[in-house]
Amino acid sequence: MSRPTLMNSPFLLGFDEIEKALERVTRTASDGYPPYNIERILGDESAPDRLRITLAVAGFSREQLSITLEEGQLVIRGRQQDDRERQFLHRGIAARQFQRSFLLADGMQVLGADLADGLLSVDLVRPEPERIVKTIEIT
Repeated sequence: MSRPTLMNSPFLLGFDEIEKALERVTRTASDGYPPYNIERILGDESAPDRLRITLAVAGFSREQLSITLEEGQLVIRGRQQDDRERQFLHRGIAARQFQRSFLLADGMQVLGADLADGLLSVDLVRPEPERIVKTIEIT
């Protein structure tokens, strides 16, 4: 017996990739670390609107962070190593690793990333698609 799908309407043709993306997003871990913001930065006539993802990554250096784009998924990783030469009398700041994933829509492009004041910002843009009308010949 097959299970009912979210997009099982006969009028939704070719949307199986969207359904797979929704399933992937719901499987993603809901760990709250590191906290993040997503904001829309309004453009003007010469530049389209952008999205900015900002993660609070205090204590991480540029070398300890990596940003990759894997099959339409933006993956941000942070890896800190314990410094064995340091002796802590109290350890309240944990050296921990993280991985944060964001599923990007088709056409989204990563403009760049910036690390300042413990905040990692990743800018994204989706260029405006061309509006194409095509007449199909009936044979």
